[in-house]
Amino acid sequence: MMNIKILKNEAEYEAALVRMDALMDAATGSPEEEELELLAVLVEKYEEEHYPIEYPDPVEAIKFRMEQEGLEPKDMIKYLGSQSKVSEVLNCKRPLSLTMIRALNQGLGIPAEVLVQNPGRNADGDIAVCAQI
Repeated sequence: MMNIKILKNEAEYEAALVRMDALMDAATGSPEEEELELLAVLVEKYEEEHYPIEYPDPVEAIKFRMEQEGLEPKDMIKYLGSQSKVSEVLNCKRPLSLTMIRALNQGLGIPAEVLVQNPGRNADGDIAVCAQI
């Protein structure tokens, strides 16, 4: 059994991953299964702190959902208001309004947390896909 404690560095994280791999076939209800569950929680906490997943650019999220759903720009009018607004949003020339964010969230299921981000910049403030206007 591994000495289980809060993971504070990369070496401890790597050791926990190796131990988890060894425990993957643990029997239900066994002490090994409990150890695996505890290690999974510790690894998840470490990863959240050291390898955070950033939200995508809102315009890229919209384009991705359009591709998933087989939508064309004309299909976005009901969410964004007009053909010119669709074009401006998709070309990063117009920010999303609160009304647009609500419509995209409710109609296409794009998380509001993604849509409210500053388009064209990632979480670190670096320029991403769209240039800021």
